[in-house]
Amino acid sequence: MTILIKGGRILDPATKTDDVMDLFIEDGVITKRGKNIKKKAEKTIDAKGLYVMPGLVDMHVHLRDPGFTHKGDVETETRSAARGGYTTVLAMPNTKPVVDNADVVRYVHHKAESVGLVHVLQVGAVTKGQQGEELADIKEMVEAGSPAISEDGKSVMNSLLARDAMLVARDCNIPVLSHCEDKNLVGSGVVNEDENAKRWGLAGITNSVEDIMIARNILLSKDTGAHLHLCHCSTKNSVIMVKYAKLEHIPVSAEVCPHHFTLTSDDMVEGDTNYKMNPPLRRKEDVEALKKGLSDGTMEVISTDHAPHTFEEKNTSMKKAPFGIVGLETAACLTYTELVLQGYLTPMQMAEKMSYNPAKIVGIDKGDIQPGKIADIVIFDPEKTYKIDKTKFASKGRNTPFDGREVTGKVMATIVDGRVVYEAEA
Repeated sequence: MTILIKGGRILDPATKTDDVMDLFIEDGVITKRGKNIKKKAEKTIDAKGLYVMPGLVDMHVHLRDPGFTHKGDVETETRSAARGGYTTVLAMPNTKPVVDNADVVRYVHHKAESVGLVHVLQVGAVTKGQQGEELADIKEMVEAGSPAISEDGKSVMNSLLARDAMLVARDCNIPVLSHCEDKNLVGSGVVNEDENAKRWGLAGITNSVEDIMIARNILLSKDTGAHLHLCHCSTKNSVIMVKYAKLEHIPVSAEVCPHHFTLTSDDMVEGDTNYKMNPPLRRKEDVEALKKGLSDGTMEVISTDHAPHTFEEKNTSMKKAPFGIVGLETAACLTYTELVLQGYLTPMQMAEKMSYNPAKIVGIDKGDIQPGKIADIVIFDPEKTYKIDKTKFASKGRNTPFDGREVTGKVMATIVDGRVVYEAEA
């Protein structure tokens, strides 16, 4: 199929292109980029006034498949990804069974290919069963297509085992995606440790729960030379430590999620479990540090930590409800509203942090819309203002604290391999 995208503002971080141009797509590949392309196409998209960016790449998604398909599955959550402008997502391994072997990696990849919406790359677990006792067969999973390893949802508490995993990851030339949480320190905590937690009679989670493991893992990265990618950073000290690591030329990168740069613990509504996530919402000083870290390039990636749960699971007390919120369909608009419109990021930096940088860290040929590249593209309206409506989500999950929030910026179309997989209603 041939597609002509007319008159959009091309934002391509790979070539630093920021200009109003046309794009021509043929047989899934971008074949021409320039002014006033005259080629005839089977489909023409008028992108005047819209951003045309490389398709978004999310390094941190829970598809819940296999084993928890009542929460979400490959089809529903990749449809959610397409609605959010994502063309590639990395699926976390804390499923049932845990993705700790090549067979489960292949299962997810084959299912995603049969659904045919967005690219899915299945991350492998660090340890067998995520039990933290014995390394999984990392090399086997990499050979089956895993782009990274992660113990997401847990930390590998045994430092020797964590170091051994980093050595294997280094030899396989893949990053370690690290969920940093000292499980001995977190105890029964459910929200940030502050005055709100005390007032509500809830056990708190201190910043040190995250910071201690970040410090340890940075030192292990320095020791081994493995690429460490820090997941869902939420604290002021996380930014300070990543900045230190870069000064020391340690191979460390870091991501921030929209909920952590948008909300503080003071925004929480008592008893509303849609505000319960891990790491928890932090103080204002942490949020400001995260924003500045994104602005100055310390934190290179914006990921979602998309985590669908059923209404029944979330409709209980803060103590009992599972951690996590959905984010695929709200990340782009929140990033634009909270960071671009507020002057923390330029539109080009938004494309870098949501597409180009994650692709580069994972080592995939994405995040680039120059001629010759696969046509994975998102078309984004920077003027559209509306209220988030969770009832319209494609995800099985409706667990979001952003329902009814007014935002600016909307995904208008998502193109994967030269196929339009999502178009917004006019």
